Amino acid sequence: MGLKTAALKKSIWVFHVACSPCNNCDIEILDLLTPRFDVERFGIILVGSPRHADALLITGVANRHVTPRLIETYRATSKPCVCFLFGACSSYGNFFRGGYNVPRRIDDIIKEEDPNAIIVYIPGCPPKPEAMIAGVVKALSVL
Repeated sequence: MGLKTAALKKSIWVFHVACSPCNNCDIEILDLLTPRFDVERFGIILVGSPRHADALLITGVANRHVTPRLIETYRATSKPCVCFLFGACSSYGNFFRGGYNVPRRIDDIIKEEDPNAIIVYIPGCPPKPEAMIAGVVKALSVL
């Protein structure tokens, strides 16, 4: 475990990347920030820039319009970077898989950019906040 990976275990700063989501996942992410779930007690903080983030929280599908922006956002994030694929759309494409405007899955795009990328799948449509918290805690325990 390197110094940077060890630092991730204390607190993880997350940048939300909305890749054409239907907003169901976004509503659940907002629910994470409410006093009921209060993810900041785990050290999970949403930040406004990928340059300040340790992790990317990706929702939606990467269509042809969004794919270059997703790659640029991933490049701007410090490494090692954990990518949380939040929801069925970002995990495997859901209804949009095989569509004319969705040529590749998000994990394929990220793995093509960085073969050593850490990708965590959080299933569900939309995933419940408890699933998100469990996914983050499990990812931090693996690091």
